[in-house]
Amino acid sequence: MAAIRTSSKAQVNRKVRGAGPRDPERTSASILAAAVAEFTEKGYAGARIDAIAERSGANKRMIYHYFGDKDGLYLAVLESAYVGIRSAEAELHLADLEPVAAIERLIGFTWDYFIAHPEFLSILSTENLHRAKFLKKSKRVLQLHSPLVSVISDVLKRGTERGVFRRDADPVYVYISIASLGIFYLSNRWTLSTIFTRDLTAQPEIRAWGRHIAAVILGYLRPGKAA
Repeated sequence: MAAIRTSSKAQVNRKVRGAGPRDPERTSASILAAAVAEFTEKGYAGARIDAIAERSGANKRMIYHYFGDKDGLYLAVLESAYVGIRSAEAELHLADLEPVAAIERLIGFTWDYFIAHPEFLSILSTENLHRAKFLKKSKRVLQLHSPLVSVISDVLKRGTERGVFRRDADPVYVYISIASLGIFYLSNRWTLSTIFTRDLTAQPEIRAWGRHIAAVILGYLRPGKAA
């Protein structure tokens, strides 16, 4: 009898949860958040629409209504991941800073963002396994990167004019260097900690690596270096 009561209560709860006027924006946001968690944990191949429905509290029909299919939902997750970091970068106002300070802020932000958003790195890893199959379909993501390259180009140009940066620095290479130094450390910190018998997951080590990234990038950018 207790089991019957529990089952009935669960059914009522599900009805209540689905009752009332629809809130499309809230529903789609809930589905997207659940999808981020699912794809982060299980990758594209392992993620299941049933599990996303369970996480979000939405039924599969609503998921298909808002996102089309699994591919469409994954693409939405991928786009939201890039929109998140690019939107946050826009708030750095690098154009308002002196060149060295601008690069330091970009490095610090990127490192902190990677630490705070492991799901971003996981989704990036998943997409690289698919050789950017889905990313290539997104005009939105590709458009997001043009402003970033433009801002870095402006910072480097101003740095060159002030005599604090070398003349041949490629803005894309500079950003890739910043990102790769952070991603490699975080993606491999467990194996590296074991290999070098040094706890690279400890906060002092993580903070020290952030300073190391800044030293490496700014050291490269200093004028007088060979191409």
